[in-house]
Amino acid sequence: MHNVYDNVLDAIGNTPLIKLNKLTGPNDATVYVKCEFMNPGGAIKDRMALHMIKKAEADGRLKPGGTIVENTSGNTGFGLAMVAAVRGYKTIFTMPDKMSTEKVNRLKAMGAQVVVTPTNVPADDPRSYYETAKRLARETPGAFYPNQYHSPDNIEAHYLTTGPEIWSQLDGKFDYFVSGLGTGGTMSGAGKFFKEKNPAIQNVGVDPIGSIYTGYFKTGKIGEAHVYKVEGIGEDMVCAAMDFKVVDQVRQVDDRQSFVAARRLAREEGVFGGGSSGAAVHVALELAKEVGKGKSIVVVLPDSGSSYISKFYSDEWMRDNGFLEDKGPGTVADIMKARPQKLLTAEKGQKIGQVIELMKKNGISQMPVVQADGTALGMIHEYDLLNGLVAGNHKMTDAIDTLIAPLQGVVTKETTIPQLRQVFAQDNVAVVREGQRVAAVVSKIDLIDYLAAQSAS
Repeated sequence: MHNVYDNVLDAIGNTPLIKLNKLTGPNDATVYVKCEFMNPGGAIKDRMALHMIKKAEADGRLKPGGTIVENTSGNTGFGLAMVAAVRGYKTIFTMPDKMSTEKVNRLKAMGAQVVVTPTNVPADDPRSYYETAKRLARETPGAFYPNQYHSPDNIEAHYLTTGPEIWSQLDGKFDYFVSGLGTGGTMSGAGKFFKEKNPAIQNVGVDPIGSIYTGYFKTGKIGEAHVYKVEGIGEDMVCAAMDFKVVDQVRQVDDRQSFVAARRLAREEGVFGGGSSGAAVHVALELAKEVGKGKSIVVVLPDSGSSYISKFYSDEWMRDNGFLEDKGPGTVADIMKARPQKLLTAEKGQKIGQVIELMKKNGISQMPVVQADGTALGMIHEYDLLNGLVAGNHKMTDAIDTLIAPLQGVVTKETTIPQLRQVFAQDNVAVVREGQRVAAVVSKIDLIDYLAAQSAS
């Protein structure tokens, strides 16, 4: 007998790799998607859930009849609930309120208790889903708190299963590994495995605009997190399960790019992925065009679209959130076209005195900082330069490098004006990214001038 298992947990893993055919062009790299939504719990998190429970049972952290308490965006919770059902544990999960109703109801269907918490609070706030889970774990007798965000077992699950599977499926013949960055376990575990097998393989992390990972990867500093709608990737804190040493580059995507790519993946390739799957595919397709024919890219699709029917798979929801082609008053691209301007940037290694002179000459208070190849690195602000000089720990002849801050207020050319207004509520300017580069800096006065011209015409 083939593919007959003693229980549902034995069916975890060994998911297929599928080649994309319509989303890639004839001169693009080959893109394979790893369909992790074909795990029995519908997500890649099944792997981690089973591995972490087995480890906790083995070392006595989880005893018979115990309760598993975890903070989750939904998929880890479902994986844990599935394991708990088979092995006889109770479950309590905390979830942010931006998560889909389907995810909450799926957990309840598995017998879990779900506690919904506010999204837009810092990670260390007592109301956050992290802190609420910790409190419940302390208050619940016989509780085990897997702590997926900081557990080495999260990394180990993917080092032992996801990485070796992909390697075996392609006989090690691929050039890029693309994965969303959430807790970091998939990239850290599988990415480490690939680097040990072939250091030439490039590990590319995918990070939503609003998360702190891109800025932290490039500058070593934690920027301010902003709310975004794509679920399951990005963070507002640095997780111990995220090992940046195995990461070669981190690329940003916005909500619209993620959702449009997921919808195209379903309609053109018949692959029904979630929003984080769309984010990863968007980056993989960009990369496929850049590196060209002859290269191969593997992309992880963490979960299916079934949890998002009421969200980005709904035209009404997409329209209400400004993500469909009906762009209303316009986009960032329209503002750039109406008000062309030269982009001023500083370069890594440039002297503080030179940058101050450039700012003075052009009447600006902040500039994007780029690397020698033009790749966006971060932002240099007038007040950071001033503070460094006043504190006496920097001289005019020093390089600006230690004063570079993460990029904030990042948008794309497709960002709509209503969305841009939300960015301006939190940031003084919007930084327009195009791929890995900065295309423009748009200010509030640019938007005002554009709207004034529109109303006059």
